[in-house]
Order: sequence, then structure tokens, then C-alpha cells
Amino acid sequence: MKVETLIGNLPDGWVYSTLGEVCRAGGGDIQTGPFGSQLHKSDYVPVGIPSVMPQNIGDNRICEDGIARIKPLDANRLTRYCVQPGDIVYSRRGDVEKRALVREPESGWLCGTGCLRVRLGKRGPDPRYTSFYLGHPSVREWIVRHAHGATMPNLNTSILSACPFVVPPPADQEAIASILSALDDKIELNRQTNATLEAMARALFKDWFVDFGPTRAKAEGRAPYLAPHLWELFPDALDDEDKPLGWEISTIGQEVQVIGGSTPSTKEPAFWGGCINWATPKDLSSLQTPVLLETARTITESGMEKISSGLLPIGSVLLSSRAPIGYLAVSEIPVAINQGFIAMVCQKRLSNLFVWLWTGENMEAILQKANGSTFQEISKSNFRPLPVVIASNTLHKAFDSIASPLYIKLAQNEQESRTLAQTRDLLLPKLMSGEIRLREAERVVEAVL
Repeated sequence: MKVETLIGNLPDGWVYSTLGEVCRAGGGDIQTGPFGSQLHKSDYVPVGIPSVMPQNIGDNRICEDGIARIKPLDANRLTRYCVQPGDIVYSRRGDVEKRALVREPESGWLCGTGCLRVRLGKRGPDPRYTSFYLGHPSVREWIVRHAHGATMPNLNTSILSACPFVVPPPADQEAIASILSALDDKIELNRQTNATLEAMARALFKDWFVDFGPTRAKAEGRAPYLAPHLWELFPDALDDEDKPLGWEISTIGQEVQVIGGSTPSTKEPAFWGGCINWATPKDLSSLQTPVLLETARTITESGMEKISSGLLPIGSVLLSSRAPIGYLAVSEIPVAINQGFIAMVCQKRLSNLFVWLWTGENMEAILQKANGSTFQEISKSNFRPLPVVIASNTLHKAFDSIASPLYIKLAQNEQESRTLAQTRDLLLPKLMSGEIRLREAERVVEAVL
């Protein structure tokens, strides 16, 4: 295979090889994680050694949220599967082109079942450069094309070892890695900031509308912990239903417009590829921040006519209603949806921020209302009667005045991260092929950071 079929002609001094060859030359290897027979359900515990599964492989980073953990004793017998800084972890099935670079805090974790570990070795190429190279669109496409299985792609050590690999001189590796890492690091900082902002909004909602913290504090004679103008908005006692006096119980179906969606015929090309965003739960599955900015597929005006719920406005709250239930986001784009959603259009007493946080807080109650033999689904008719406690209009406005800036900043960070990721993905192939000089790339990065 000619090199130019993957990333174009090589600059002077760059060497063509394979991933397996550079790993062996560097003293590393490509290894499969433990198989299911080596780990049993009883080996997994709430607190233990993290084990990286396919669902934990994000955009060149390991996502710790929901990561599986195993007993330290079991981890000790599986030390050959440990990961160390500089390793790269792949999923063996499904989204096989996704990879994650192991960083310092992840040292000592396990490469879990369903994953592959690439170890470059001490004499191997720069791990950051390697991971970015493996994110090149042509390289990702090569991996997907060579994976086995039409329905569910499967990756193995032989396929990954044969993956074409380009080795620039060490100085170029370091420069490319540094330029792209500056963008990646800012994206990660935004993610961490957004996690904090979301936690703050959830904590505020829970205190005011779930725990009724200010009212309980007043009833018990405790000192105020909010500003005086906020403190005075809360009742002084709880009623017989254990909610603040004067607050009412309504249903979510009375307070928001609950909408479902549908799918235009996939056999009709005239319905697809237009300029209208069309969402499926998969569009929410990879979101690290609950903000929808784009969809993988679009439909035409003709396709839109086949969806009775029409185009939902910006600010609609989207909840995946099946396979699985629970993906949640606020749409920052006008969007049509498929049948895998419950959408909430908030044009009455409750803001979309309140509804977003209410939905997340009530996920257990939502799951209890689900049914289905093949897969669990929450229907609109089962969703609408779920109770929601309504405070005074003044208090709701006060809540929105605090929560809104948190959400706005969160959405701005997510939009910035999208721009940074687009810049990174634009620069990546140009740097790998030598089409753009390093100094030019540095100027592009400086302009967006």
C-alpha cells in the first residue's frame, strides 16, 4: 500500500511503517484486555480499581463517569492488563475507530474486557503524536474498513498491528503533539468547568425544589444561608404533604407540552440530507455536556412533512425514551426528533432549565414508569402524570435568574469546544501531510485559544 493512500505524500525525513512495527521496535506491544471468563459479576464493586470499558473511551480521553471497578485482589491477578501513561486504549467492537490516550492519573487502571491496549514502549514514538495520528480521518476509516463484521465491527491485535503508521523525526512529533494538545487541553478544561457548572445547577435545584432546604431551615429556626431577597421568598413551614406551604402539586404533562417524534422513510432519498436537524438518541449518547448543538443526520422539507411533531424550538428539553431511557439534553438548535424521544417544549410556568433539572432529578421515577418486553420504554401517556411541585412565580423567576447564567456559560463552553475540535480536526491531516507548516499551525491555534 502506498503511503499517499492514507495521509498523502510524506515530508522529507518521515518514515512509513505499521503500528505493530513501531510498537515492537520501541519495546511495546498490542494486547487484548481480559476476556469475560477472567472477570465475573461478583468481581465488580462500587469502590475499587477502575477498569476501562468501551463506553469509557471518549474523544482521545478516558471518561471516568460510570467506569467499572474491580476488587484490588482481582486487579492484582490481572496486572498484565494494567495501563500506564502513554498507552492507547481501543474498543474491540462497535466504535472501533475511537481511542483514548492514558494520562498520569489513569496509571494503574486496567484495560478492561472489550478493549485493546497499544503500548509504544520506551523507545517508541511520542504517545501524544501517536494518538493524534490514529485520529487522522483516513486512519480511522482504515481501521473501520478492516474491522471484521458487517453488523458489529470487531477489532483485533492483528488488524491494529497492520495499521499504516507514519513516523516523523522526534522534533516534529513533539511539535505536532504540542500544537494539537493545546486545543485538546482547552477542550478538557471546558469539560471540567461544565461538569462543575452542571453540578452547581443541580445542587441549587435539589436544595430548593427537592429537599426544600430553605423552608426546613426556617421551620427549624436555623440561620439564613441565602441572600435576604431570596430567603424571604420561601414559606416558613411545610404543609401536611411535606411540601412548603402554598406550593402546589401539578403534573409535568400539565406544565409542558410533551411531544414524540418519528422517522421519515429511509427508502426515500428525497427525505434525507437537507438542512433540517433530525435527532436520534445516539446524538445524545456521546454528549459530555447536556447541550445539543448538532445532529448526525439531517432531513429535507419533504422529510419534515412526515413528522407530525414538526420542528421543535430552541430550548426544547430532550429525553431518550428507550434503548436506553435517560439521555438528556437541552437543544440549542431547532430540531426534529425520531420516535426514541420524549421532548418537552416549555412555554408555560416552568422554564426549560427547571424542566431539564427536574427530569434529571426524577429519573428513577421515570424508569419505574417504563415497560416493554423487548426493551424498556417510557411512553408519553405514562410520563405526563408524573408529579412536579410548583412554587410561586416569583421564586421560579429567582431560580431562573441564578440557574440561567450557569447554563449560558455551560452552553458557551460547549460551543467553544466544538470550534476547538473542528480546528484540531482541520489541522490534524494538514500537519500530518506537511501541507501546513508548524508555525502557521501555531498561529491558527493562538487565534482560537
